[in-house]
Amino acid sequence: MATFDTGSTGFMLLATSLVMLMTPGLAFFYGGLAGRKNILGIMMQSFVSMGITTILWYMFGYSLCFSGNELGGVIGDFHKAFLHGVNLHTPYAGNPKIPEFVFFAYQMMFAIITPALITGAFVNRVTFKSYLIFLVLWQVLVYYPFVHMVWGGGLLAQWGVLDFAGGIVVHATAGFAALASVIYVGKRKDTDSPPNSIPLIAIGTGLLWFGWYGFNAGSELDVDAVTAQAFINTDVAASFAAITWLIIEWTMVKKPKFVGLLTGAVAGLATITPAAGFVSLKGAVAIGIAAGLVCYIAVHFKNKRGWDDALDVWGVHGIGGCIGTVLLGVFAGKSINANGANGLLHGGTTFFVHQLVAVVIACAYAFIFTYAMLAAINMITKVKLTETDEVKGLDEAIHGEVAYDAGVF
Repeated sequence: MATFDTGSTGFMLLATSLVMLMTPGLAFFYGGLAGRKNILGIMMQSFVSMGITTILWYMFGYSLCFSGNELGGVIGDFHKAFLHGVNLHTPYAGNPKIPEFVFFAYQMMFAIITPALITGAFVNRVTFKSYLIFLVLWQVLVYYPFVHMVWGGGLLAQWGVLDFAGGIVVHATAGFAALASVIYVGKRKDTDSPPNSIPLIAIGTGLLWFGWYGFNAGSELDVDAVTAQAFINTDVAASFAAITWLIIEWTMVKKPKFVGLLTGAVAGLATITPAAGFVSLKGAVAIGIAAGLVCYIAVHFKNKRGWDDALDVWGVHGIGGCIGTVLLGVFAGKSINANGANGLLHGGTTFFVHQLVAVVIACAYAFIFTYAMLAAINMITKVKLTETDEVKGLDEAIHGEVAYDAGVF
């Protein structure tokens, strides 16, 4: 019978709980940003992922990601479907100090939040039935392959590609899937839909920031110096990104915007994610500043192009994940993490190129496949809301509920 380290196991259970909290946090963040008629609709899209994704993960998702190596390293197999061969005493091969059950649960929380990130892009334009089909297919055919290729010992891992906590696997794929979704469903009928609750956005941001310590620091899967490095890098990058965004927006519109500060923080959190355990504190500062600057520019570029990404998923998560992955190829150093690599600044030209190629592949695949998948789903059930339902709003038209009693206003 295996003997597990109680400290490492306890820490990973805590990290798992923190990552789980990020999905309700995302629901609050998106719910506050959405218009008054679509609060519950966008929040439910996050919460329903907690149920459906857990079922998929137990049935076969975990196995496809972390068991076997099929199709040239693109996907796993079904050997561990329904956790076959895994029990309470089975150690996780990547760190025998913790049970595999804990690793199973930790990775499940990543699977839950990733497709939920996409939903902010197509607020008030997608039917709930089509979203449920999308949720299942996107995980199986986009998320699972990239988890396996990067974290499951698959093709990209064999190339030497690194992604500490999800720059490629989570943010780049979700962000470019969001862009494809927006282009497919088109613009909202009513684009004048300001945030309904900035305090709710702030609560969501606080929960996301808090949960992100589990997201990044927990990805070391142990308690050591790298864990501490990832933790502090996460906070520093988010802080520098938030203030960078605030300063830029203050300069541009002549007022310091609270929503801008909060958005900048989330951009910094997304951008440091792939690099958190591989770069120094100075590297985290540079990544945070780059996140605030480049993601701000990306959002304004999106607006000029007329892409109706309602809650800036592409500009914040997609571009943030790409920047972080590429800058990991610049700032990574084995002096920080012996299991990492040396980036461009330390002579690692090949590593930098691999990071760049990997992120291009991920973005292109997520975009193309998502667009094609939405077209296929539309043949089964209508993806787009009718104009009448869109004007009425998701909450009343689809769910028959409203977020606030009319008397509140």
